[in-house]
Order: sequence, then structure tokens, then C-alpha cells
Amino acid sequence: MKLGIIGLPQAGKKTLFAALTGQIVTEQATAHKPVPGTALIVDHRFDELVDRYHPKKETRARIDLVLLPTLEQESIARGEVFKDISDVDAICHVVRGFSDDAVYHASGSVDPVRDIESINGELIMHDQLFVEKRIERIDIALKKLKDEKQATERELMLRMAEMLEAEQPLRLMALSAEEDLLVRSYPLITRKQMIVALNVGEDQLADTEMMALVRASCETAHIESMMVSAQVEAEIAMLESEAEKREFLDDLGITEPALEMLTSLCLKALGRISFFTVGPDEVHHWLVRAGATAPEAAGAIHSDLQRGFIRAEVMKYDELINYPGEAELKKAGKFYVQGKDYVVADGDIINIRFSV
Repeated sequence: MKLGIIGLPQAGKKTLFAALTGQIVTEQATAHKPVPGTALIVDHRFDELVDRYHPKKETRARIDLVLLPTLEQESIARGEVFKDISDVDAICHVVRGFSDDAVYHASGSVDPVRDIESINGELIMHDQLFVEKRIERIDIALKKLKDEKQATERELMLRMAEMLEAEQPLRLMALSAEEDLLVRSYPLITRKQMIVALNVGEDQLADTEMMALVRASCETAHIESMMVSAQVEAEIAMLESEAEKREFLDDLGITEPALEMLTSLCLKALGRISFFTVGPDEVHHWLVRAGATAPEAAGAIHSDLQRGFIRAEVMKYDELINYPGEAELKKAGKFYVQGKDYVVADGDIINIRFSV
């Protein structure tokens, strides 16, 4: 699953993408086509498990990112950028909050709430045009041949049109499983989960006023939001040791790295949770869809484990960290044996028993 990064010119998209992926991107590279990348998931639980088990190998989970072409009036008018956005599974909208006279703003001034509303309006209009055209095509088809499935879809499209006309994104609309199946393949952008990353300067990290305005604007549209200084994160990413990174963060008064918050929100937007496998040979961070069963988690590791699944031995991260080790955890009765119906929880530490 892919997270697409979008934004207006000079918002800091490329800087944030570079901090997440380690890839340096030129202006020319993003002018007309998406740039793919991969980011390591930053999770303090993984780091704690590595410190506990001292494994020979440590493997972080990864997330696929796509840096999409800049949202400019020309690209919006041509409509090409909407095709790129519809191809991703969730969206991260980087919004400019920093002031710098040397960096122009397309609208002449820094106003993140205005920029958020402007882009949301364009995305709603895109979906509105698609829905209207779809209704027209269904009407033509129904005149030729009465079809129950198309009649059902028409009713759904009319409800969507009404919501979009009210300038509301489609992610606010509850759909049944059958309705979801009807429209799953359609390029309806406002159904996708979205994160707004307010990109501020280093001197603004302690200022909560702008972030409060952004959060209020996002909440009504079910958009997650966070503050990040892409430039600071890029500088931190260049440091070689974890000690240096921690010292840098401490100097700035940052208790939780923005990249950890961002990757956590990315997983939430993509409907993914984390689980871990641990031992002296390897500590591995895995991703699975929210609501996955133990056999499905086993399948994320290897298809043989799912095929021959017998049981899952589960420890809870929040419980494990309160004990010196696994032996003490087991004595406390907090080592759980689960069957095929067990639904994996975020942070589970799992050992799969299987036979093939």
C-alpha cells in the first residue's frame, strides 16, 4: 500500500520526502511524474525490543511512499495530478507554515488553513465531476435496459453527489460492504484517508497557535494532522548515530520525533498495525491490516506459517516492558496461547507454531 505526498509549490514536500526516504529529489524529477520511495517505520517499541534481545539482525518495517507532482493551477486544470492521487491508498498533504522571504508562496502569503481548504475544495470538485458523469452514464444505460445493480449504484451516486455538493468529503460517508464493493475501483479521491503535515520552521516548533487552527480545520473533515519541521527532520536524518540524534532532539525540546508521529499516522491512514517477532537471531517489525487474525499475521511472515498454522504464542509489548524478561512474564500469567480466531492487536509480540 502506498502513501502519496502532495502539496502546493514551496511547501516542503521534497524536504520531507528526503527526510523519510533518504532520497534527494530535484525540482525537475517531480515536475511531471511521481517519484517512488521507501521509508523505514520509526517505532520506539522496536528500538526497545532490540535493546532487550540484542539480536544478530534487526529488521524494521517499511512503508511505500510516492512524491507526487506539485499541485499548481496548470496541473490542476489539466487534471493529470488527480490521476496520480487516485493511484495511491492514502494522502499526506504537506502544508506550509514557515515564513521565509527568500521562498515565494503561490498565494502571496502564508496561511495554512486557506491552503488546506483550497486543496480540499479541488479534490471535492474532482470527485463531484466524476460522480455527475457516472450518474449521466447510468441514466443512459437504464433507459436501454433496466438493471437492478445499476439502479442501486445510481442511488448511491446521488447520495454522494449530495454530500459533495455540500462540500463534504466522501470519507465522512458510511458505506455498506456492498456499496463499498460497487465503488472501490472508482477514482474517488476524497474517500481516501488524509494526513495534513504542517511544515514549520525550527523557531515555530514550540508555537501551538497555528497548529490549533489547522487541527480545528481538519477535524470536521476527518483528517489527521500534525506539526513537523521538514528541514529539522532532514538535518536529524543526516546524523550518523542515535546518540547524536537524541542530543539534537533534546536541544530543541522535542520529546517525540516528528517522523515517528508521521509514520504512525501513515499506518493509521493505511489501516495497518504493527506486530513483532523477537529472539536472539532477529527482532523483526511486521505490518498487517487492522483486524487481521493470527493466521493472517503468520502469512505476513511466510505463507507456510499461515498454511500450517497451529497456534500463536502472544506477549503484549506494554506488559513485557514491565518485567525483566520472558520468564518473569510467564510466571505472572501474561503469556497467551491463541488460536485461529485471535485478532492481532497493535504491538503484539508473536511466535507462530506451525506444521507443514
